[in-house]
Amino acid sequence: MLTELLDRWRPHDAGVLDARVDGYLPLARYGALGDGRSVVLSGSDGSIDWWCVPNMDSPPLFDRLLDADQGGRFSLIPDCDFTVERRYRQDSNVLETVFTTAGGRARLTESLNSGTAGRLPWAELARRVEGLDGTVRFLLTMRPGRRGDTVNPYHSTIGKHTVFHVERVLGLFVHDPRITCRWSDEGITGEVAVAAGDRRTVAIVAGRDEPLVAPPIEEIDARIDVSDAEWRDWAAGVTYQGADRAAFLRSALALKLLLYSPSGAIAAAATTSVPEGIGGKKNYDYRYAWVRDAGYTIKAFLTAGAQAEAKAAFTWLLGQLRETGTSVCYTLGGGVVPQVSEWAMPGYRGSQPVVTGNLATDQAQHGVYGDIFETASCFVASGNILDSASAEFLSHLADQCADRWRLPDAGMWELQEQRHYTMSKISCWQALARAVELADQGQLPTTCRERWQRERDRIKAWIEAECWSEDRQAFVMYPGGDAIDASLALAVRFGFDGAERLRLTLDAIDRELGAGPFHYRYTGMAAEEGCFLACSFWMVEARALLGQRAEARTALDRLTAALSHGHGILAEMVDPDSGAFLGNLPQGLSHLAHLMALSVLNEDAVCD
Repeated sequence: MLTELLDRWRPHDAGVLDARVDGYLPLARYGALGDGRSVVLSGSDGSIDWWCVPNMDSPPLFDRLLDADQGGRFSLIPDCDFTVERRYRQDSNVLETVFTTAGGRARLTESLNSGTAGRLPWAELARRVEGLDGTVRFLLTMRPGRRGDTVNPYHSTIGKHTVFHVERVLGLFVHDPRITCRWSDEGITGEVAVAAGDRRTVAIVAGRDEPLVAPPIEEIDARIDVSDAEWRDWAAGVTYQGADRAAFLRSALALKLLLYSPSGAIAAAATTSVPEGIGGKKNYDYRYAWVRDAGYTIKAFLTAGAQAEAKAAFTWLLGQLRETGTSVCYTLGGGVVPQVSEWAMPGYRGSQPVVTGNLATDQAQHGVYGDIFETASCFVASGNILDSASAEFLSHLADQCADRWRLPDAGMWELQEQRHYTMSKISCWQALARAVELADQGQLPTTCRERWQRERDRIKAWIEAECWSEDRQAFVMYPGGDAIDASLALAVRFGFDGAERLRLTLDAIDRELGAGPFHYRYTGMAAEEGCFLACSFWMVEARALLGQRAEARTALDRLTAALSHGHGILAEMVDPDSGAFLGNLPQGLSHLAHLMALSVLNEDAVCD
């Protein structure tokens, strides 16, 4: 009965993006909840299909996102046909969904709860159902996932509580006493009926290798509104005041979900193995902190006036670089990302493999230098100060960049073939340019300043001589080739000299990589994956910085319209033909690129 209802469900704005395909919900139909430690993906049909407990990079408790038939889920779904209206509460990450059936209307309010003092020391997922008109009856299912049959959930009685166990996760299902639930080792089923004015709340409290608090349902229900107030208080501190404030805040709130508060790390995304092309093998685990993404996100937080988040993330990033060297990515708690292993799961819409871990940590990427120095520069430009230990470390890092810039690397796109990628060389130029500026400001030791300056100028001359193509009238992806790389739009943000050549390069990116309002990452990717959303926002930002503000605004408006079918969070990629989201989500790089495009288009709206 439940599967049949899910498969035939259509929201009232029905279309190709709305139906479940073989049990899988379109990615644009997910909203995200968070508590500073983990992220929940809640589908607009009432099914929570992803939640890792207790942390974003923990194994999933619910994993239906990657296994439609056997995956874990927590669903509250009307027992008849229904339509849906959905929105986040204003300036909040508390999510509301209104279901309309032939018999009535009901509102589902969802929150990964926090308290008045911030993140709770346990995971608390709360779902409140309120009757608005008539009567609506929901079918309730809570079924933990088996992670490709590597674990076998079960339930037991401890004291007066019935609890569930999933390997080392201990969970408590808390509910309104008027709801009758049926327990088995596989999970819980029940029904929730609400008439106009009725209110019922169900929740999960869970932890891993830790004692479990058992709060009453009334306290959990009240914390939904406490959490909403905490989100709104945070949003009120965002200094951006432009006409696009609502859109800016929504991306800022999405980025806040990816900040892992115990350490200050910033996850690239909250999921693993969501494919970049349906049926393809480009399925990666993004539940780790990349230096690149963290650096860009810190700048976005500084742009938003979120100094506390920026400082926490910057401190964490410097600490990891000092302790483990210039790795590309780290675990959220700190340390080396594990090697890739696979789960025997079908994958989103049959796209395999389903993996944990990531190979990027072992790659050489010169972009790390530019990312960390740009972050330091933005931190200082916001009126902050580098301590002596950080200044000494950054000085050594600048020396390392000056020594290594002539070597090939894997490039920004983490490619298997090492080359002299143009964007990597620009990143090295960027690192040394910022190092010189920081030394001139008294933020770094000046002992090696003259050397950094000379190497900076050598890099620029090398790029101009080796990476420009007269035939393509653009900077190409690497010397000797003719491929176009959309990441070169970032050279404008980085302040790389040569406005006319950069303008021509943007034109080439539009010609070769553009697909409607979207862009592929580089030449040849149309056959393998969707368009990379961050690239299109980088193009908007670059056009605006080069003085083409009207063109930039038009491009942003087209992007906004093309992405309007989502629920406020962005994935990594999009199919330019259908508009379907692709790749892991919420994708930090997409949201921070959106923020930066808005900030440049509305420079007067960003307060220092």
